[in-house]
Amino acid sequence: MKAFFSILPFVCAVALGQAAEPTKLRLHWAKNYLTISGDHLPGREMKIHYLEAYCRDNSQTTDWGRHTVVGHKTRLVSRSRDGSQIRLRCNVNDGVTVEHVITATHDEVDFRLNAHNPTAKRSEAHWAQPCIRVGKFTGTGADATADKYAYIKRSFVYLDGKRAIMPTQGWATEARYIPGQVWAGPGVPRADVNPRPLHPAVPSNGLIGCFSGDGSMIFATAFEPYQELFQGVIRCLHSDFRLGGLAPGETLKIRGKIYLVKNDEATLLRRYHNDFPKHNALHQSKKQ
Repeated sequence: MKAFFSILPFVCAVALGQAAEPTKLRLHWAKNYLTISGDHLPGREMKIHYLEAYCRDNSQTTDWGRHTVVGHKTRLVSRSRDGSQIRLRCNVNDGVTVEHVITATHDEVDFRLNAHNPTAKRSEAHWAQPCIRVGKFTGTGADATADKYAYIKRSFVYLDGKRAIMPTQGWATEARYIPGQVWAGPGVPRADVNPRPLHPAVPSNGLIGCFSGDGSMIFATAFEPYQELFQGVIRCLHSDFRLGGLAPGETLKIRGKIYLVKNDEATLLRRYHNDFPKHNALHQSKKQ
């Protein structure tokens, strides 16, 4: 009889048509890779080189290894029992520390970062790269095709106020390192971005994303502040966040989102504008 009453609330909820709470995505971090996993995620998992690098300015034409990269070490501080939240700490070689709180729901991953320069010198780090691998999500992973760039035709940015499928008009092909494509963020010096082909246009919002292999879902990501959007060479897409060279004693709060949502562009854009209300003004005021 006791067992019967213990399941009664569940039976009543089903009878009343109450939907079960959606299953959260799970997070795992090890050896500088953040893994997002879930049975409802196309490809079942998405890996992120988190973080690939902290980077200096004057980077568009200079050597990546000898000039651009500022070394760092990241360690795991904690992980919640259900895998929905991870805390990390980065120690950048120039003395800057970056605390990361990363939290998953069923259809997004939220990033809250706190960067601080406790030293007496300005930081050399102007931006940083979360390298998000989207091959499995787009159905164009190494197990599906040898074409490392097949995912590009499923990927997009926003130009002139509209979603633009890659490769977009104005696609650049020349740079110190090729291939790839970079979009400098509004107001960001064009000399201070990835040394890959630099698109002539400034994006009209801060989203970069792609469609799942079956077309049912969208992946998109944005950070604030951001340095660049980037289509890379390891089946990856980036929204690389901006640090700007922190002054002595300066602290900067950074936030980001990864959306893993149904293929509904209007709903995605509403969420993005709600999450990043400053982006609209940023893009309007910094048109180039």
